[in-house]
Amino acid sequence: MAGPTTAERGTRPRSESGRPDEGPPARRFGLPRLRLSPRPLIALIAVALLVAGGIWALYGSSWLRVEKVHTSGTDVLTHTEVETAAAVPVGAPLISVDTDGIEARLRQKLPRIDSVEVVRSWPNGIRLKVIERKPALLLEKGAKFIEVDAGGVRFATVEKAPKDVPLLELTVDQSAGTQRFGTERLMREAVRVRAELPEKVAGDIRVVRVRSYDSISLELTGGRTVMWGSGEDGTAKARALTALMKAVPKAGHFDVSAPTAPAASGS
Repeated sequence: MAGPTTAERGTRPRSESGRPDEGPPARRFGLPRLRLSPRPLIALIAVALLVAGGIWALYGSSWLRVEKVHTSGTDVLTHTEVETAAAVPVGAPLISVDTDGIEARLRQKLPRIDSVEVVRSWPNGIRLKVIERKPALLLEKGAKFIEVDAGGVRFATVEKAPKDVPLLELTVDQSAGTQRFGTERLMREAVRVRAELPEKVAGDIRVVRVRSYDSISLELTGGRTVMWGSGEDGTAKARALTALMKAVPKAGHFDVSAPTAPAASGS
């Protein structure tokens, strides 16, 4: 086959070396030409704008800021007392509110609060869900009363005794046993006895008397008394007392300190 003619050779561009220029390598070897797409860059910019906008909305805008505080679950405490102690930063970005700090302040300033949950209520509120302590027993102090909850915690002093809450009388002598257990422990034992009483008896109780760890007694309506003993074996003692009251309903004194050998006397 004849080679290119002189005219054809003259039409090809030549490189600096004097050889005909054969074009780019990709075209020379038949490779596809690469093209960069702007789509990934556009997507990245869009994500960055969304993140920046979200941060601004949470922290910089006036839309998501604390405007109101709502309190629920109170009985003795007022909403004003709770919200004042909470000191919620009204006007602050809702996302930045220290809910744990608010909970700690409420428990410290208001011992009547047993537990509290602080919840962000979007878009502009804070909810304070309060559970108050309930008095299980009362300690008389002069003309006032100290409320003691089911955990033995003294949490409030009130001028008027709450209805149907028994008195706690700690007539403890300074024996070795008292020094061993301490007043706080004896008070918790009294609360424990109060909680384990049969329901019918619990409604009739007026006074819980504690002389020592092993000597806890109860005063009921109608002048009746119960010797309970220590706070141990409460379930067995409750069953024995229920059976004894059914067997001897007119008795004035019941002794279940030894639940396997209960006794009743008086009428």
